[in-house]
Amino acid sequence: MFESEKCFSAENTAILVGLDFGIGTHQDSLRELEQLAISAKLKVLAVIEGKRSRPDPSTYVGSGKLNEIEQIVLKTKATAIVFNHDLSPAQQRDIAQRLKCYVVDRTSLILDIFAQRAKSHEGKLQVELAQLEHLSTRLIRGWTHLERQKGGIGLRGPGETQLETDRRLIKKRVKLLKDKLTILQRQRAVQRKSRQRKDVFTVSLVGYTNAGKSTLFNRLTRAQTYAADQLFATLDTTSRKLFLSEGKTVVISDTVGFIRELPHTLVAAFRATLEETVQADVLLHVIDASSPDRDEQVDEVNKILKEIGADTIPQILVLNKIDLLESGKSCARDEYGRISNIRISAKTGEGMELVREALSEAIAKQAETGDKKTMTFNAFGDRVFANDFFEPTE
Repeated sequence: MFESEKCFSAENTAILVGLDFGIGTHQDSLRELEQLAISAKLKVLAVIEGKRSRPDPSTYVGSGKLNEIEQIVLKTKATAIVFNHDLSPAQQRDIAQRLKCYVVDRTSLILDIFAQRAKSHEGKLQVELAQLEHLSTRLIRGWTHLERQKGGIGLRGPGETQLETDRRLIKKRVKLLKDKLTILQRQRAVQRKSRQRKDVFTVSLVGYTNAGKSTLFNRLTRAQTYAADQLFATLDTTSRKLFLSEGKTVVISDTVGFIRELPHTLVAAFRATLEETVQADVLLHVIDASSPDRDEQVDEVNKILKEIGADTIPQILVLNKIDLLESGKSCARDEYGRISNIRISAKTGEGMELVREALSEAIAKQAETGDKKTMTFNAFGDRVFANDFFEPTE
């Protein structure tokens, strides 16, 4: 779809391109791409869609669709084309040469957002590592100007190509970043051991991006963590003490949000940060209750939790943003009588006492068993339960 009257003069303007391969999640993914583009401070001029059975090996979208994109680029003067897919280096190069503008795929866009949002030293290291590892794949048959032979003695070595030089320098920088992150990882391990010696109960907030984790974190701890209605507002893990009733204390951590098709380079780079999730005693799985895609989002989060080895940690589902729904706060209990699902509004504060009660019950269960890792709840991330809990959003 293209609206000819839309023609912005801003520098960072983009056209979004998404193909439907018949997998059923095309529209959801395309809406998410538009949110990602806005989060990356791009002004979206048009969204171009198409259907194919499989990608074109050369141009991904096919020659006819590429001609359509070219005409819209000429009309809008867009500076970037954002594909809702991962392009090969050759495809990215060929499309950029044909359209004479910057071409970005989904992974590159997410990496760019992370680069803009990273604030802490560790976060910046993790993002740079992910970017370099992604860039290293772009150097394979991707850019012909890097294949020129370079002679001379010194940095490059006799007869070393520019491509080989770039690969070597990237490899060297990647090793340095990994070494620095390893040191930070050890420091985190020491902090965790200290908490374990003190028998401190740990909680991690997990969930899809923009589900309201940081808002809930701030509401519970009265912290001032950055929270906004945008994707990936939080990248850096923040931990605070949370005082419950009867002198009980937990350490609660706010973590980076997940998204479908999250680049593996990012998961790998943020593994040190995500270890706060892996080492938690219980996970508060925050879900945007107002989202029509909440079941798919729950599945995506659980898929990534399994990838990082956190799928066996007990979860309590926290259905957030009930202020956008007609029904109010409530909770559901499992067959053991413990809270397993809560409906809240982190924005208004409705249901916060239920969250505290659920955490108090989790601590009591730990005291009963004497083993932090043996707690179990019912229906964690269960799609059927999510639908049973309230009526689906139209």
